[in-house]
Amino acid sequence: MGLLGLLISNPLAVLLLAFPLLYSVILHELAHGLVASWFGDSTAKNSGRLSFNPKNHIDPLGLLMLLLAGFGWARPVPVNYYNLKGGRLGLIAVSLAGCVTNILLAVSAIFLLQFKFISENQIFSMLFTVMAKINIVLGAFNLIPIPPLDGSKVLMGILPEGARMKLAKIEPYGFFIIVFLLFTGLMHPLINFMQSVIYAFIGVLFF
Repeated sequence: MGLLGLLISNPLAVLLLAFPLLYSVILHELAHGLVASWFGDSTAKNSGRLSFNPKNHIDPLGLLMLLLAGFGWARPVPVNYYNLKGGRLGLIAVSLAGCVTNILLAVSAIFLLQFKFISENQIFSMLFTVMAKINIVLGAFNLIPIPPLDGSKVLMGILPEGARMKLAKIEPYGFFIIVFLLFTGLMHPLINFMQSVIYAFIGVLFF
């Protein structure tokens, strides 16, 4: 789901959405840095990335993708995984932090939509509906286990050492693999599957 059509048809709506959507990707990255600091790595803190200032996080290409494709990214918060305490648990917790944050944002938006005065207000209804959908897509996209996406690091925390090293070798080419899969449409079934998992989880909470 891209925002380009909405920008053309209703520029004011996109203006209203800009702040919460921008912070959806920023909070994703902040979560990685905060959880990393809880597990003993202060790299993000020392580099000034535990900040709400958009200047510290915006990636122009990621922002453009958010507009065109409905999912995007901020500049990754630096994490030194060798500093993390807790072994594999630390790796998995830090890797999942961003996706969990997006899911919690989606859950919060859906919760607010349960209130009649919000759901019956055209602006609020659109705002929280798009917020929920965008955050579910962001969470689903990042859960895909292709380096450097978060899902690959979660997988690395589960795999035995040999398989983990093989997966890590793909990372230098991961961006090009992701771009290829996106533009050929091969990524869409993976995103749809991850979305269905998240929707099922949220469904348990609300129904």
